[in-house]
Amino acid sequence: MIGIIGAMREEIDPILGKLSGVKTYLVGDNKYYEGVYGEKAVFAAYSRIGKVNAAITATILIERFGVKTILFSGVAGAINNSLHIGDLIYATRLVQHDVDITAFGHPLGFIPETGDFFATDPNLNKVAESIAFERGIKLGKGIIATGDQFIADGAKKTQIAERYKADAVEMEGAAVACVCASFGVPIFVLRSISDAADMDAGFNFDAFLESSARISADFVLDIVAKL
Repeated sequence: MIGIIGAMREEIDPILGKLSGVKTYLVGDNKYYEGVYGEKAVFAAYSRIGKVNAAITATILIERFGVKTILFSGVAGAINNSLHIGDLIYATRLVQHDVDITAFGHPLGFIPETGDFFATDPNLNKVAESIAFERGIKLGKGIIATGDQFIADGAKKTQIAERYKADAVEMEGAAVACVCASFGVPIFVLRSISDAADMDAGFNFDAFLESSARISADFVLDIVAKL
């Protein structure tokens, strides 16, 4: 069983529109959608924004619905200046950039007994790279930083880049990766760039959210078809 998560309706609707036989389940105060893509059984959900919501959604998909693989599809802000709106990047590792317990002698992003960076599944990453190669699609890879902040400030963008060597920033990925690590579930995190994580981010985000989310969703469904 494959689980697909997007944080916002715009990120998951393109996927729901391509599933057949969709059934809806209400768990807590959120909806989970079961359907079929090709011959693959899929559970999809939009978690809503933020790390807590994303972690709840991932946990329910794994524990309640028996999902064995999680694919995250959505948008992100570019930290690496070589990334442009519409570009695809998958996470090799993820980190929570807003974790700060340095007062206790720990580095930024580190949580005792949890760690800091979470690796994604190398086999899923290889599938993504093979699809990109076959279809002539540019696919980047790198570190994605997660935090409960919409980054729209050049100085903050620079800090995240310098501290974590991050290439992109978003608000859910590392939380889902943490859940997957806890349950031993392979995870793949794909982001399409929607903004530059600087002073123009608000404008760019509104203008490019839907198109960037669709680019990510289409690629994730290509991965579903390959698994």
